[in-house]
Amino acid sequence: MALTREEREQFLAEPHIAALAVDAGPGRAPLTVPIWYQYAPGGDVWIMTGLDSRKNKLISAAGRFSLMIDRTEPTIRYVSVEGPVLETTPATIEQLREISARYLPADKVEEYVGFAWKNHGEQVVVRMRPERWVSSDLGSV
Repeated sequence: MALTREEREQFLAEPHIAALAVDAGPGRAPLTVPIWYQYAPGGDVWIMTGLDSRKNKLISAAGRFSLMIDRTEPTIRYVSVEGPVLETTPATIEQLREISARYLPADKVEEYVGFAWKNHGEQVVVRMRPERWVSSDLGSV
């Protein structure tokens, strides 16, 4: 059964790990990798990635990407969202802290942020406007 707008936006707002997919060019399947993301109902999605990463280069070339998240309990549910890139900007430590707090226990956030800011190289935030949605709840197994 397809999800309502409210249901799909709420599900996307939960802290799931997404599968990011982006066109990888002629003769290649899409690049599909797990990624943390941030989203609030009614807003835009944003991800953080390395400035020189393959993801960022492919997203820049394609001008759009998709995210797919799913779960298996208490019911099998998924949401896929795709849309255009609105902007790519240098990441801030506050954004790194925000997205880390979404996925990590509170007592691990500052340690991770300090490590990542120092060791992961220059990061960018890529904002995407959700344009196309596919969603369903397939019920219990």
